[in-house]
Parts: sequence; structure tokens; C-alpha cells
Amino acid sequence: MFLIDTEKEFLGAFRSRDRKFVEPPKGTQFPLFVRDYLSWVDPHGVRVFLVFAPPGGKKPTGIAFRRDQQGDKTLALRVCDWCRSSGSADQIGLLTTDVDSKRRVGVNLCLDLRCNERLESATNLAGRNALDENRQLLERMARFATEALGLDLGPKA
Repeated sequence: MFLIDTEKEFLGAFRSRDRKFVEPPKGTQFPLFVRDYLSWVDPHGVRVFLVFAPPGGKKPTGIAFRRDQQGDKTLALRVCDWCRSSGSADQIGLLTTDVDSKRRVGVNLCLDLRCNERLESATNLAGRNALDENRQLLERMARFATEALGLDLGPKA
């Protein structure tokens, strides 16, 4: 769990190159307490935003993804790289983000980034601990941020 006190702090979680696209979800009020992470889709359905803190960290990190063309909708089920849920092309697809002005990286994810809901449902049905699964999900997010985007997530608080 982490706290975001102001809209300025909220926007500051994102890289400067992404801030121009970020608009907090409608109805967001500060201070904002976030349990695991916050995700939302922009009103046009073009971008998907993520704000999370790595396990053991309190500093929020934001990533602005773009939904790329999803290709052939008749293909078999896809699997989310973060939560390992499976779904059709309208549920799971390629989300991309710019590393810099010349490079973009992508990852196959739940298109609404509601991975934690899918994980909690699956783990509860299987009788496993949802807290462990959510921690691993946050670790995958942090690994993507550091390895693919080169972000420094700072010291763990």
C-alpha cells in the first residue's frame, strides 16, 4: 500500500515524456491510498496507465502504455505476461511504451491491466494466498520498469 498526496506527486510518478498524456481517472481525489496498484484506460481507449510501487517500496512509478493494433482476432487464446491469465485478443494484447525517442518496447498484458482482480479470483478458487501472487505481480511490473525501460525505482523504503 502506498499514498499519493497530491496531483503533482501523482503526475511526478510518470516519466516527463509521458506526463502530457496522463489525466487522472475521473473522480480521483487526493490524498489517494493505493492498495496494490492503480490502472485505468483513457476515455478514447488508446492508452492504458499504470501506477505502482515495487514490493518493499513506497515511491510510486507510472507507466503510460499504448494499445497497439491487435492483429487477427481469430487467433487462439493469449496469455498475460504478468498475471498468466488467458483470454481472447480483446482481453489480452500488446501494450507498448516508448523507451526513448527511437525505441519502443511491448509486452502482452491484460488490456485493462486488471491483473490483480484476475489473480485474486484464480488464487481464491485454488486455495492459494492472493497476497503472495500480488507481490509476484508487482515484482514483474518492477522488473519490466527496470529492465525494459531502464527506470531507477530508487531505494526500498
